[in-house]
Amino acid sequence: MCFARTAALTAALAALLVPATAHAVPAADPTGRAAGQTVTLPVRDALAALPVRDEDRTGYERTKFKHWVDADKDGCTTRAEVLKAEAVTAPEQGANCRLSGGRWYSPYDDRYIAGPSGLDIDHLVPLAEAWDSGASTWSPAEREAYANDLGDERALIAVSAASNRSKADQDPATWLPPAAGYRCQYVTDWVADKTRWGLSIDTGEEAALSKTLSNCPNAPVTVTLAR
Repeated sequence: MCFARTAALTAALAALLVPATAHAVPAADPTGRAAGQTVTLPVRDALAALPVRDEDRTGYERTKFKHWVDADKDGCTTRAEVLKAEAVTAPEQGANCRLSGGRWYSPYDDRYIAGPSGLDIDHLVPLAEAWDSGASTWSPAEREAYANDLGDERALIAVSAASNRSKADQDPATWLPPAAGYRCQYVTDWVADKTRWGLSIDTGEEAALSKTLSNCPNAPVTVTLAR
């Protein structure tokens, strides 16, 4: 019964894929997924299309996700790139991309923060959660790409250190942002990020996401598949 449900949902997702390039989907891929394609569909449909599986943290170590890197060799790590991109008031940039001053908005707890030292860069879907949901089978290069994903602005977010450490590696079944007005955006982005990377959800996570989204607009999400 579970297999039939998953197969039907996978077929529904494949039917809604909008190619981002002229390349055909490889015939050998039974899910219809291909890196670089773009998916656009209502968030509740995107949630329904995610595979539901038990999670397994066996073998997880944070060091298996290399971060923060300087992918474009401009002297600024991924952390600094996110801080610069999300600043409400731009910080000053010194030698070796050292940032000072500036001002940021932390949507998790609805507060403004002056200076970069009070901020963490949150992986929207935490590294441990990604491991549990499929990243344990990825190559080191794929895990590095995930941990430094600047290709989708939803993947990494500057938030207060306090809110990020409160969240830790929890999924929406046990943690949602303290700022209730941000929760619809948070769970919508969570579904988009899991869709982007082809990650699964567990039953508790599915129930929590469904419950929260039932009180949110069924907004369309557009995601470029990373893998």
